[in-house]
Amino acid sequence: MAVARTRCVALVGVSGHVVEVEADVGHGIAGVHLIGMLDTALSEARDRVRSAIINSRYPWPDARVTISLFPASLPKRGSLFDLAIAVAVIGAAGLVPKQRISPPFFLGELGLDGSVRPVRGVLPAVMAAVEAGAECVVVPMANAAEASLVPGVTVVPVRTLAELIEDLRSDDAAQLPTMSEADEPSSRTGPDAPEGRSLDLADVAGQAMARRALEVCAAGGHNLWMLGQPGTGKTMLAERLPTLLPPLDRDQALEVTAIHSVAGTLPPGRPLLEHPPFMAPHHTATIAAIVGGGSGVIRPGAVSLAHRGVLFLDEAPEFPARVLDSLRQPLESGQVTVARAAGTLTFPARFMLVLAANPCPCAQPSTPESPCQCTPHQRRRYLARLSGPLVDRIDVKVRLTRSTRRELLSDRQFIEPSAVVAERVSLARERTLKRLAGTPWRCNAEIPTGALHGEYRLCPSAMSPLYRCLDTGELSARGLDRIIRLSWTLADLIGKDRPDLAETNAALGLWLGAD
Repeated sequence: MAVARTRCVALVGVSGHVVEVEADVGHGIAGVHLIGMLDTALSEARDRVRSAIINSRYPWPDARVTISLFPASLPKRGSLFDLAIAVAVIGAAGLVPKQRISPPFFLGELGLDGSVRPVRGVLPAVMAAVEAGAECVVVPMANAAEASLVPGVTVVPVRTLAELIEDLRSDDAAQLPTMSEADEPSSRTGPDAPEGRSLDLADVAGQAMARRALEVCAAGGHNLWMLGQPGTGKTMLAERLPTLLPPLDRDQALEVTAIHSVAGTLPPGRPLLEHPPFMAPHHTATIAAIVGGGSGVIRPGAVSLAHRGVLFLDEAPEFPARVLDSLRQPLESGQVTVARAAGTLTFPARFMLVLAANPCPCAQPSTPESPCQCTPHQRRRYLARLSGPLVDRIDVKVRLTRSTRRELLSDRQFIEPSAVVAERVSLARERTLKRLAGTPWRCNAEIPTGALHGEYRLCPSAMSPLYRCLDTGELSARGLDRIIRLSWTLADLIGKDRPDLAETNAALGLWLGAD
C-alpha cells in the first residue's frame, strides 16, 4: 500500500486543531489532487511542493498523487501545511521510511527552491501538537526559538527540504537532529528591554494627579480617561503606563505571544513577549482592525493584540462611533467574538483601555488671553461622541490642565521614576492576589458583580456616599461596581485589609473626575 501519513496543525483563530496528512501514490493518470476543505493558498500547495521536491533533486512520482487532509470538515488555510504535504508525498513514493514520518508534526512553508520558510502561528500550533501527545515537531529554522517555548516537546529546526529528507533517510540516527541550547536564541534579546527603559514616568512633570491615576489603574487593572488640552501630557502618560505594570507570568506570556504569532506581529529576536503589550491604533482604524476580522482569514484585532496589556485610543472622539461602541462587549467579558459567514471565532481581549481626548474639536490651546472659539454646544457635541455606556465603563477619569512654569519647577521634587511606582504597584497586586487566592481573578478589575456584593461587600458606612449618588441618578449600577473595585485597589495600595469611607470617597472622586 503506497499510503504515507504524517501530521500538521490547522489554526482556527488562536486555537490549533490536529490534521492528519495522507498521501497516496497510486495507478491512474498522473496528476496531483488535494482534498479536505482547502482555501486558495492551500490549493496552490501542489505546485509549491512539486517544485520544492524537484529542485531538492528528488524525483516527483510519475503517477496519480492524492493528498488528503483529515478531518475533511475542518477549514484549512494558509501555507502551514506545505512541509507536511511534501513529507507525506516522499514517504508514499518510498524515498523515506514511512515509520519515520508518522510520529512527528511538520510545520512550515516551502519555497520553490526547497527552502523551508517561516510561518505565522507556530506557537499555538506547537501547543496544540503537544496537547495531542506529540513528542517531536519539525519547524522552520526561523520559528525554532518560538516553538521551543513550549515545554515537553523536541523541536527540530530545518532550513531546506533536502536537509530534512536526508535526515529522515539516514539509518545511523535514531532521531532527527534537535535544537541545541547553543543554537537557541534567548527570549530576552531584541528591542523589548531598551524600549522599556527609554520610557519613564519621571519624564512627566506638572501632572501629579494624572501620575497618581496611572498608579491606581496599574495596581487594579482599571480603565482610564484623560481629558485635557493639547500638550498637557496625555500621550506621554499613556505610553508610560506599561512601565508600571508587572511582567507577565509564564502562562500569560505564552497566551499573549500566541496571539501575536497568529497575527504575525512578533518583533524580530523576541520569540516570547514577557511584558504587557501596548497598542495605539490610529483613529482611522476600522472595526475589523480594532476587534478583529478580515475578508478572508479572520485575524485578531487591536483589542486582542493588547490582551494583558494596554489599548490606547488617542483623540478618542475622532474614532467612528461604531468602532468605540464595539469596545463595550470585550470590556465586559474579556473576550471578543467575531462572527462571519465562514464561522465564528472568539479571541481573548482582557486589556486596560486608556482614552485621551481634547475638550473641544478645534484642539487649539486656550488661555485667558486667547480663549478657544468653540461654543459650549460644540464642546458638548464633540465629547458626546463617547457614548454614555462606554464612559460608564471607565473607572478613572482625570482632567489635565496646562501647568505654569512655577508648577513645573515645584513638581519636580515629587516626581518618582517608573521603577519606584512599579514597586508599589507590585506590592498592591500581591495583596490582591493573596485575597483572591483560589479564584480565577488576578486583579480587582476582574472581580464579578456577584462577588463584589457578596464576599467582598463593603460596610454600610463606606457605601453611604455611593448610595446617595445612586439615588440621585448620578451613578449607575455598573458605575457602582466599578467604584467598589476601585476602592479595593486604593486599599491595596496603602495596605488596608478592607476599604472604608475614605477609600470609597476617593474612588468616587476618581470616577467622576473628568465630568
